[in-house]
Amino acid sequence: MILLRYKKAHEKIAMGLLSYMPGEKSVKKLQETMQQYETDEQSQLFLLKDHDDYIGVIGIELEDDAYTVKHLSVNPSYRGEGIGTAMVSKLHELFPDLECRSTEQTERFMKKCMEKEGAD
Repeated sequence: MILLRYKKAHEKIAMGLLSYMPGEKSVKKLQETMQQYETDEQSQLFLLKDHDDYIGVIGIELEDDAYTVKHLSVNPSYRGEGIGTAMVSKLHELFPDLECRSTEQTERFMKKCMEKEGAD
């Protein structure tokens, strides 16, 4: 599995994956979210690719000393397989010197990921 930086060519895939998140259901909201990732240098979106399928998406807001996970979604067909945890781990590899934070929306899931990492 590889974590790839979002490109405009993958917009429909990213929007489809993001639509699984609560609060990102409406097309208008999804378009606003995508616009932010495309225009704001501090907002970065990554897609997780496994073989030929994109199975997850994770979006962050970069700051000087940290990044905040704002969006995290896994294709329902792949849930329960550790995909979300794998994406969080890959972010740690990409940004090893930055603290990882969560939003109210991503907090519960992020805590679960941290517990799993600590158990390994």
